[in-house]
Amino acid sequence: MSKTPVNHPIFARFYARISQMMEHHGLAELRQGLLADLSGEVIEVGAGNGLTFAHYPPTVARVLAVEPEPRLRRLAQAAADEAPVPVEVVGGLADRLPGKGQTFDAAVVSLVLCSLPDPAAALREMYRVLKPGGQLRFLEHVRADSPGLARVQDLLDATIWPRLAGGCHTGRDSAALIERAGFTMEHLERFLLPKVRTPVSFFILGVASRP
Repeated sequence: MSKTPVNHPIFARFYARISQMMEHHGLAELRQGLLADLSGEVIEVGAGNGLTFAHYPPTVARVLAVEPEPRLRRLAQAAADEAPVPVEVVGGLADRLPGKGQTFDAAVVSLVLCSLPDPAAALREMYRVLKPGGQLRFLEHVRADSPGLARVQDLLDATIWPRLAGGCHTGRDSAALIERAGFTMEHLERFLLPKVRTPVSFFILGVASRP
């Protein structure tokens, strides 16, 4: 398990700005779809600056939002104060989540699996804290569906991109990682955002469950 503190102050400032722009170009609607019909106790892993909070439906009783980066966590706390449901923002790492096993009805990740040092360990932790039958809701950018762009992603991920983008990897196959962690895939959509083919425009949105 990772024990390294997460501190990306330059990326956090950049992400706080660009994420607001992305909200106005379709991401807000995707977040709303991601959270539709959720209920009960939810853990959000890698909450960032808290842009997901505004979209939780009133059927959600409580959200425990885990964010390791200090600047983003402060922004998330401000967003939690305005959220339509109770949100508790805490520090923590995805591969060492707070909470006992089989505690939450749902786990949420949004643009998170790409940046984790060990996404497999993080998904095992989400599996651990979910109740049997609990859902994993995910919105992630993933590996390209063409060999040429996939090779570009591999080159970026092996060189400069993770350093510039807070550990982000453009070419991860997050759907496969979710299934390898033991989840059952219930719904999976693939799409481009924006609708042009670039190394970072391949997205998935879906629902998986803990059997």
